[in-house]
Amino acid sequence: MRKRRLLRFLLITAGAGLVVLAALFGIAWAMTPIPDSTQKDATAQGSVIYYRDGKSVIARQGMNRRVVTLDKVPEHVRDAVIAAENRSFYEDGGVSVKGTTRALWSTLTGQQLQGGSTITQQLVRNYYSGLSQERSVTRKFKEIMISLKVDQSKSKDWVLEQYLNTIYFGRGANGVQAAAQAYFGKDVEDLSIAQGAYLAAVIQQPSRFADPEGPDLDAAEARWRAIVDAMVETRALTPAQAAEQKFPKLKAPKKPFQLKGQAQYMLEQVTAELNRRGYTDEDINGGGLKIVTTFDKDLMTAAERAVKETLPDNLPKKLRTGLAAVDPATGEVVAFYGGSPSKSKYDNAFSAKVMAGSTFKPYTLAAALDNGFGLSTRVNGNSPMRVASDPDNPIPNDSGRSYGRIDLVSATQNSVNTAFVDLAQKVGPEKVAATAEAMGIPAAQLAPHVQAATFPLGVASVSAVQNASGFATFANGGVHMETHVVRSVTDADGMKDVVKPEATRAVNEQAAADATYAMQQVVQYGTGTAARLYDRPVAGKTGTTDDSRSVWFNGFTPQLAVAVDMFRDDNKTVSIPGYGVQFGGQLPARIWRAFMAEAMEGEPVERFPEPSRYGYQPDYGEPQHDQRRPETLPTDGPEQEWTETPDSPDATEPPIPEPTTEPDTPDEQSPTVPDEQQGPPTQAPAEPTGGPPDDGGRPEPVL
Repeated sequence: MRKRRLLRFLLITAGAGLVVLAALFGIAWAMTPIPDSTQKDATAQGSVIYYRDGKSVIARQGMNRRVVTLDKVPEHVRDAVIAAENRSFYEDGGVSVKGTTRALWSTLTGQQLQGGSTITQQLVRNYYSGLSQERSVTRKFKEIMISLKVDQSKSKDWVLEQYLNTIYFGRGANGVQAAAQAYFGKDVEDLSIAQGAYLAAVIQQPSRFADPEGPDLDAAEARWRAIVDAMVETRALTPAQAAEQKFPKLKAPKKPFQLKGQAQYMLEQVTAELNRRGYTDEDINGGGLKIVTTFDKDLMTAAERAVKETLPDNLPKKLRTGLAAVDPATGEVVAFYGGSPSKSKYDNAFSAKVMAGSTFKPYTLAAALDNGFGLSTRVNGNSPMRVASDPDNPIPNDSGRSYGRIDLVSATQNSVNTAFVDLAQKVGPEKVAATAEAMGIPAAQLAPHVQAATFPLGVASVSAVQNASGFATFANGGVHMETHVVRSVTDADGMKDVVKPEATRAVNEQAAADATYAMQQVVQYGTGTAARLYDRPVAGKTGTTDDSRSVWFNGFTPQLAVAVDMFRDDNKTVSIPGYGVQFGGQLPARIWRAFMAEAMEGEPVERFPEPSRYGYQPDYGEPQHDQRRPETLPTDGPEQEWTETPDSPDATEPPIPEPTTEPDTPDEQSPTVPDEQQGPPTQAPAEPTGGPPDDGGRPEPVL
């Protein structure tokens, strides 16, 4: 009787316990939802940045992962992973009772946490947010609850697909596609049975089996053979197939991806532009983007070669050289040379801004031609030019030479300072600034100098890319194309975003043609003869600032505009041992020619448009009207019609004096302005500053 009562009590107690456990389980089940977000690194896919061909890699950013659908993973690779990690995967409920019990006991007793987790549990632990990697009963219980729910709500194939794309395989490879490339140099769909089995073997000890040698290699082979045998047990392979398998040969591990040469500068500019276009750093590092840039691999090499092979080896330590090439029709920066990233974090093509010198004069010329002046217009070319505001400091021409009343072609060809000061006063400095801005020079760099009479002589600072972009506008018939370094961005889902640069009518087509004609004379007969290309026409302009603190040559063919500048970090005179003090028509022009000779090789010879009246008339005439510039044009829209409206001349400030000399060359020098502020690195008459804006640091000098 007593035994019966005791048995009844035990049964009732056990039943009550089961009811309580069921209730607790129900509460836990209800209170443990499947997380609605994934861990950041679980789904992140690194982005790849390419040259303009879309094939040659410049850089890789972020997580090395390429997500693939399950149908891209061969069945034998899936079978190998299941045999290695969870043979009952397609039959269990997402949790292994035996393995989980063992893991919980290990956690409770403080022993090392053992394995035993199913593929579903491993996925839950590594895929969903809110599950830490701590070794606690609470975390393990939560993992079990979520695994059971995932198994009920998701298909087994979905779980396996996410797992194969999430798991780490060593060699920096996340996911099976990246692993296939890292270990065997092929896509996952091309893996053999033996290769798939090895990747399955790696999952257990990815660091040890990434590049095994000695005892580790023996262990890797043993693990691999065990998986092949397990595939026989799961009937994924026949005994005969298993016997045929040989341990696969592993590809030598790649060294960590390192940026070389100009790649660091390219990456900086691409990242900055992507940010401006709305792509966050998280998008770039984890979005799996395919980014095709505007940079031409061969032309990038040609740019570096032109600089290094033209300049002597014994260069001053603080000398720097920049080169930038822009496609006039698209605004794409196809090539540049920014110096050595190992010596300076700031490049000489995009970041460094130095005074433009006489390369700014064509912007003044364009403004005049766009506002009713003609190539036959005559201006005051006498030297010195004394002005009422500062009679003690007259503005001279090179060697004090006077040209009298001079037309705009001769003024450009001989780069006559006083002629351009006079011209800017006639057209209005505000219109000169507006034209330069429309052609690609940022307003913020122009504004501090607009009211100075020396403004048309290039006292504002510009980068090589900006100056090349401005001259590209002449080659493109007066339409400025937004300068950019990204051609297209394709996301992980295959959606492609093609960059469409903004097009702006800067000057009318005939004004661009006439200015180009004047600049052709600079290369043919003036200060830029060292830049001649004997198989095709070239237009360009030299530039040399006061004391040769920066020297330029900007030039273009109809297909390509290129700017070359040289300057020093300490703002001193650019002087080269064996070559002496430099001017724009010397080494900068030779670098330009070396690059363009290679860039134009094999390209069709294109001619510039004819100037007004096939040249210019010797008579002098003042403009009778002012042609206004239309606003920004849509890239693909029709060109707007021009209207001519009368306008009164703007009031201008009297010229201020500009002391300058430039021996042994007709290219004049433009002055230095005391408060000149430029970009990283910068140039000023006193001690220069470097680094990014407001940084105050100075980058190391470099070619």
